[in-house]
Amino acid sequence: MKNLLTPPTFDDFLTLLRAWRLWLVGALLGGLLGMAVYAVFPPAYRARAIVMVDLNVEKNFPISPDREIFYYLDRETRQLQEIAWSDAVLQEVSGKNRLSVVDLRSGTLSLSQPGDGGWHFYADSADSGLAAKLARDWALAFSAKAHPEGITITPTQIENLKTTRTVPLGTYTLAGATLGMVTLAFLSLYWNPKSPDFGKSNVGDV
Repeated sequence: MKNLLTPPTFDDFLTLLRAWRLWLVGALLGGLLGMAVYAVFPPAYRARAIVMVDLNVEKNFPISPDREIFYYLDRETRQLQEIAWSDAVLQEVSGKNRLSVVDLRSGTLSLSQPGDGGWHFYADSADSGLAAKLARDWALAFSAKAHPEGITITPTQIENLKTTRTVPLGTYTLAGATLGMVTLAFLSLYWNPKSPDFGKSNVGDV
C-alpha cells in the first residue's frame, strides 16, 4: 500500500483516466448499493394539497404605486403564513391524526410558494395514506381559519392526493454510483498488492 501522504504521480492519474472498466465497475457496484439502501431504508412519502389564495390586488388597489402594492402583498402573505403555522390550525391537524404539534412543526409539514396564487401544503410520513391525510387536513384547517378581508381562499386540490417519495430512487442510485467510482479510484491510486512495499509500515518514513 502506498504512503497516503505521498501524492499520486501524473502517470498514476493518466492510467486512472484510461481505466474505463474501473469507472464502469465502480458505478455499477455503487449504483446497486444505492438501490439496496433505498430498498432497506426508504425515504418518507410526501403528499401535496393546494389552496388558491387570491389577494385581489386589482380590486383592492385599482390605482396605486408599485411600492404600496408590494408592501400590501408582503404584509398579507406574512399574516397568512402565521395563520398556517398557528397553534389553532396545527392543533386541529394534530387532533385528527394523533401527532403532536411539535412533530408537525419539526419537518412533517412544510409550506411552499406562499403569495398570490396556489399555496402548496406538503406533508411527509412513512405511511403514504397518512401523508395524504395530513396534507388535506392542514389545507382545510388553514382555509377554515383564515378569513382576511378582501382576500379569497379556496382549496383546489385536497382529494385523492398523489404521494411520492421525498427522495427518488434515481438520486440514491446516482449518489451510490458516484461514491463507487470515487472509492475505486482512490483504491487504485493507493492500493497496489504487487508493490514491493505492500504491507510494510510507513511509520517513521521521512
